[in-house]
Amino acid sequence: MYRMTLVAGLAACLALTACDKPAEPPPPPKKSLARQAQFYAGQEHLASLQTGTVEAAAGGGVVMKATGTTSGAGWTDAGFVSRIYAATPPDGVYEVDVVAQKPTGPGAAVMTPVEVKGEWSKYTDGRVKGVKMISASNEIVAMLPGTK
Repeated sequence: MYRMTLVAGLAACLALTACDKPAEPPPPPKKSLARQAQFYAGQEHLASLQTGTVEAAAGGGVVMKATGTTSGAGWTDAGFVSRIYAATPPDGVYEVDVVAQKPTGPGAAVMTPVEVKGEWSKYTDGRVKGVKMISASNEIVAMLPGTK
């Protein structure tokens, strides 16, 4: 009788564990088709980005604007460094790194707001639908007005 109870309990446990469906793993992150361009000596990513916008430029290309923070005071020459593509991205969203020149001397270690503005006139044929701006801790996708 003891064996019968033990076998029945074991069977019940196995049946209950088989009821749980394993959770499906999340889809893998979308792989970038670009590779990072070489930064100049002293250039580093901004610590984070808060906003990013893209507008069509008058002579073609785009005007990019971003606001973010640096990890300290004294950062200069904030700008965009476009990534290198072997082929046009299928979704039309190009990637740029948002960088600034790191200060050479000691500075206050306080998050400092910074505004970055730049024009990108490499592609004037309408292939750019949006721009993914990348910082050290996050990224923002800004689409051109009128595109999806």
